Amino acid sequence: MEPLVSIIVPIYNAADYIGRCVDSIRNQEYQNLEILLVDDGSSDGTAAILDDYAGKDARIRVIHQENAGVSASRNHALELAQGEYVQFADSDDWLTPDSTKLLVRPAIEKDCDLVIADFYRVNGKRLSQKGDIDADHVMDRREFASYMIENPADYYYGVLWNKLFRRSIIEEHQIRMDVELDWCEDFLFNLEYIRYAERLYAVQAPVYYYMKRKDSLVSQGASISNTVRMKSTVFDYYNAFYRDVYEEDYAEVKQKVRMFLISTAMDGLVMPTVVPGSTRLGKERVKLAGQSVSDTRGVLADFYYLRKLLEYYLGLGAMLKKITLDEALLLLLFENNRRFESRKEIAELTGLNAQRVSRALSRLKREKLITYETDEEGGLAIEVLEKAGEYLNEIDHAVEECRRVCMKDSTGEEEACAEALILRVNENVRVKLEQVAFPADLESDDTEKSSAKSLTKISTNNMGKGSGM
Repeated sequence: MEPLVSIIVPIYNAADYIGRCVDSIRNQEYQNLEILLVDDGSSDGTAAILDDYAGKDARIRVIHQENAGVSASRNHALELAQGEYVQFADSDDWLTPDSTKLLVRPAIEKDCDLVIADFYRVNGKRLSQKGDIDADHVMDRREFASYMIENPADYYYGVLWNKLFRRSIIEEHQIRMDVELDWCEDFLFNLEYIRYAERLYAVQAPVYYYMKRKDSLVSQGASISNTVRMKSTVFDYYNAFYRDVYEEDYAEVKQKVRMFLISTAMDGLVMPTVVPGSTRLGKERVKLAGQSVSDTRGVLADFYYLRKLLEYYLGLGAMLKKITLDEALLLLLFENNRRFESRKEIAELTGLNAQRVSRALSRLKREKLITYETDEEGGLAIEVLEKAGEYLNEIDHAVEECRRVCMKDSTGEEEACAEALILRVNENVRVKLEQVAFPADLESDDTEKSSAKSLTKISTNNMGKGSGM
């Protein structure tokens, strides 16, 4: 079976860090891919490292070539790629575990020619998230160009590694890197590709860790005349791109195109924007307790890690829909349960405190995802509104992903047996809890019994769904 995605990595003297990059690709949640590692004449032991990886993973193809530069390396790999889509990475960066999956999903479901995503900009031990487009719909070429012209001097648009390309477009129009340029050749590749892309989509989640580098034109040893030539080429191409996209309406954006010329006149084209609100590297995703998964054992640990897995997938879905994990947890609960005795009950079922529940309820109501009424005794009747449908779809997808991980390497028969067993366990737990809460000789108000039994049922049902199984 041919791979769906070809991931291309040009490499030169990267022995100290190439393992991190390759491991991040090999460990992608999406596995139907080939990995093209191009050794561009390395002299530091990189070649042996790459060959060792190829021996361990059949998806890896190592291409050894004489030193020719990053553009020639990428072009060489494009000639050999077999995937329907192409993804790029640089040797000193690394991918998030869900990178390829997040890019492939809209490409397939929405039939997109280009998918672009946010990324993490890493500076030492700090990182910040970067992304420019917040549109949650498929864009045509002109709409995408209108976003790009607002902030063209930005890695988000200029680089290759936060995007997924359709290989048939690349091959049909023979789009390649310009080996004569050693500056912004990736940006020109993107501009050429977008000329032929009809459906474009932006993912609102980071898929890549970009390491801040010291690689200015001066450090590359570029001559003044060569620098001027490169900048002139880039501007001419940029200007021609917008003439083609806007056609008779080019006058509307002519002034903004000229502003791009000012940007290219300085050494700042497609430079990473300073992003406020950085966080510590390693704290951007799911947070675990001090010990590793392999070191911790027991019933409590099992439930803890299962919940963390669910939070990971729910958090990713929440990020894509620009809601918080707390709000996603509430929507997951409200999907099947609409009546609660109090906010405290919601807090117990979701594991949140009362303040976080109130905050999440208020925002869900403000965003017109739910509405609710409170009775005299503090009970809540929840109504999930039509707008919440797309959010619930994302949440259902997260739960299914969690279930898929739990059932990995299981046959269909084993999955069916496991699900039947879980249903039986949940029912046994529910019955036992009701017996403990309401022994036969205990006199209790019928209404109180009924509501508590309802709570028990909600708890066990939620546990079954929350487990992802």
